[in-house]
Amino acid sequence: MAHAQSPIAILGCGTMGEAIVAGLLASGARPPADLLATSRREARRESLATTYGVQALEDNRAAIDGAEIVLLCLKPKGALELLSDPAIVTALEGKVIVSIAAGVPLARLRERCPASACVRAMPNTPCTAGKGMTVLARAPGVSDAQLESVRDIFCAVGRCIELDDAHMDAVTALNGSGPGFVYVMIEALTDGGVMMGLPRDRAVEIAASVFEGAASMVLASGAHPAALKDDVTTPAGCTIAGLLTMEDGRIRSVLARAVQEAAAVASRLGGDPPLGPSDQSA
Repeated sequence: MAHAQSPIAILGCGTMGEAIVAGLLASGARPPADLLATSRREARRESLATTYGVQALEDNRAAIDGAEIVLLCLKPKGALELLSDPAIVTALEGKVIVSIAAGVPLARLRERCPASACVRAMPNTPCTAGKGMTVLARAPGVSDAQLESVRDIFCAVGRCIELDDAHMDAVTALNGSGPGFVYVMIEALTDGGVMMGLPRDRAVEIAASVFEGAASMVLASGAHPAALKDDVTTPAGCTIAGLLTMEDGRIRSVLARAVQEAAAVASRLGGDPPLGPSDQSA
């Protein structure tokens, strides 16, 4: 059973896996000796070992054997292929599996690994800056203590909450894809600033800071975003003029539909991979 200081294996340690490694080490939550990271690429393994001092391996089985919590930082196809290997499934027995594979539901994970404690996680790329958001969903039988061990991992790189597995496709769209939508909005506001004469680098800094500050106010105050919007909207002012222009462009429905469409795509990502050689690490 997992405990507070169980060794962690990060299988397929790409961008998100590295963000988790960096966050755990920077926060002091784990020493390098607690972390085992895998990658197919030798250059990647050398970089992880040199930069972070963690154990960087090519063999997923060896990493699993040395850990009690196993993070599957793989794309859906890679995760399902890995869990089709009987030797891997046997090695995972009694361990906590945390899958960040979009579209792979807990029911499928439990089918592949019935003797493991299965948890889904959907982090996002701001984890690389320590400002991430991760949503967890646990399968039946996962204890509060096991989930708390998983929560501790993701709290090292930002916020972390728990929801039911039925919500995870929507979470993938809003949380996983959401930063991409925000970057487009930052870029658009930057272009507006440039159009009105601001230097582009300063316009980017201002636009990004506006998002950072506004988001912080929503989280810190607990107020409805509409109420905070009204606080900066004075009669006959420039804000209401800009807001009405946004409404002319149907910005609310466009953004809501973007989440809806991304969720629909997410729901199709966890299909079974074709039979063939296993591609077991990123």
